[in-house]
This record gives sequence, C-alpha cells and structure tokens, in this order.
Amino acid sequence: MTSYFIRRLLLIVPTFIGVSLLVFALTRLVPGGPIERMLNEAAMAAQPGMHVVNTAGGRGGSTLSKEQLKELEAYYGFDKPIFVSYVVWLSKVVRLDLGMSTRYSEPVWDIIKSRFPISIFYGLVTLVLTYGVCIPLGIVKAIRHRSVFDNLSSGIIFFGYAIPGYVVGIALLTTFAAKWNVFPLGGFVSDDFDDLSPPEQFRDVLNHAVLPVLAYVAGGFAVTTMMMKNALMDNLAADYVRTAVAKGMTFRRAVFRHALRNSLVPIATSFGNNISLILTGSFLIEKIFDIDGFGLLGFESLVERDYPVVMGILVISSLLFMVGNILSDVCVALVDPRVKFGSGEAGT
Repeated sequence: MTSYFIRRLLLIVPTFIGVSLLVFALTRLVPGGPIERMLNEAAMAAQPGMHVVNTAGGRGGSTLSKEQLKELEAYYGFDKPIFVSYVVWLSKVVRLDLGMSTRYSEPVWDIIKSRFPISIFYGLVTLVLTYGVCIPLGIVKAIRHRSVFDNLSSGIIFFGYAIPGYVVGIALLTTFAAKWNVFPLGGFVSDDFDDLSPPEQFRDVLNHAVLPVLAYVAGGFAVTTMMMKNALMDNLAADYVRTAVAKGMTFRRAVFRHALRNSLVPIATSFGNNISLILTGSFLIEKIFDIDGFGLLGFESLVERDYPVVMGILVISSLLFMVGNILSDVCVALVDPRVKFGSGEAGT
C-alpha cells in the first residue's frame, strides 16, 4: 500500500504540469487581458501627448505609444512565447511566488491568504454539517424505508435539491434578514467586531454564518443522504446480513456491526474530493451575502482578467483536488479492510 500511495503522490507532478500548462495557455490565447484593460483606461483618460497607434495582436487603436506597449508586454510577460512564459511562471511557483495581481497590484499569495480564514470556516462548517446530518439521516431512512418519515423527509430533501443554492440564499436573505431582521444582511462579521468581547465575537460570527451555511448545504444534503440510504439498503438485502440475522444476531447489531461499514464505502470514495470544495465555495452565494471568499475572488479575477490570481487559485485548488483523490483512497482502505492496493490495482 505504501508504494501505491508513493506512486500516486509522484503522479501529482505531471498532472499538475499538464493542467496548469493548459490553463496558462488559455489565459494567453483568450481575448482581453491586463494590457487591454489598461488601454481602455488610458483611452478613457485621453491624456494629452499620447497619440493613437494600431498595434499587432488585435488590440486595435490605443492612446499609448508603441514603446509603452512593449514595456507593458515585457512587464506582464507577454513578450515571450507561451512555453517560455510558463516555465518562468512555474519556476516562481516552485519558490512559492505566485506573482503580482494585475488588479490589486499586490502579491497574489497575500490576496489569497486573506481569503483563507473565511473560505476554510464556511467550507469546514458545511462539510461537518453535511456528513454529520446526512449519514445518520440516511441510516434512519434506510431502516424505516417507505415509512411516513422516509417519504416526508425525501420530499423535503429533494425540494431543497431542486432549488439552486443561490436561490435558497436569496429567499433566506429576503425573509430572515430584510423582512424580519433576524439575521444580518451580509458580511462575515460586524463593523464593530474588534470592539466586542470573545463571547460576543463568537455569537457575531455565528449570527452572520447561519444563512450562508444553510444556502451552502441545501444542495448537498440530497446527494449524500440518498447515497447513504441506497448503499445501506443494498447491504441490508445482501445474503451476509440475512444470514447473520437468521443465526440469531439482532437486526440493530447486524446494521451497525456489518452493513453500515460496507455502506460507508461510497461516502468514503467521495470524501476526499470534497476537500477542494472547502476553498472553492460558490461565488453566487458569496456575492449574495457579501462574503469575501475564494469563489468570489476567482469569479472577479476571471471577469477582470487578473490572470496571476486565476493561476494562483488554480495552483491551490488543483493540488487540493489531487491530494483529495489520494485521501479518498485512504478513506476507502480504512472503511473497507478487504481493499488492498497493489501494483496500480485494488483487489480483495
């Protein structure tokens, strides 16, 4: 098993290079960018002493001279071939230098680091609530299949799944914040957060987090709950469970001693992939509740063509996703002892 995970860890390097090279090339080939944005700003400013020139590369007319355009291209690294620019960028990433934001004129790592506490908070809370509620709920629904509780809870779960999370957020914000004034309209903390005592700060964060967290978990509840229910029902109908009950084992013991552990395999398989969701979040929910998280940062960076920030987010999210895949294998091996990792295959 150790050699298997070592090989998986080593595969992270070529996979990361392939993904990052593809995205890096797209950032150079798609229209628009930091230079075009500065040209638009300069054209709107219409500073005297500048004359309009037609430049190659599809940029059209601008109020900057050719020399100024060349300086901008050299500054942003657009004066080199794509592969050469990628190698330069990758060499900086290896040294933990993600570059400078073209929008904020600050180091990309500082911008991303400032969003870490918020994204990790909402991501972890959402993850804990989803698994902490959905696994027990799925177990109860499987045991009480086709009961009133099962049918009623399924209707509520699928109703929440059918409505997008941002729509749930809008409804919650309109009802409980704007109309009834029960919760704040948005933000992560209040403006006077620093003046509050520690218990008051805790209540303030909790008060601001209730509505966004409900919007986050609305969609994920159905998938995880039904996955748990269906897996447990399949195992309850298996021969080994019926045999255990026929030999005198209580149904409760058969469920929690034998069927439950095997039913957790699908949950364990998808657990590692959810690690990357801790940071990515949802830019629509963050926009609605005015949360400065990773999702909103990534969306705004794409709109503003802030490619260094886009690539910085890609570095973190792709690494988390690949490590999450390995973590999924670890979780499966822990839950199901029959799984053995050999030379690139899983066997029993």
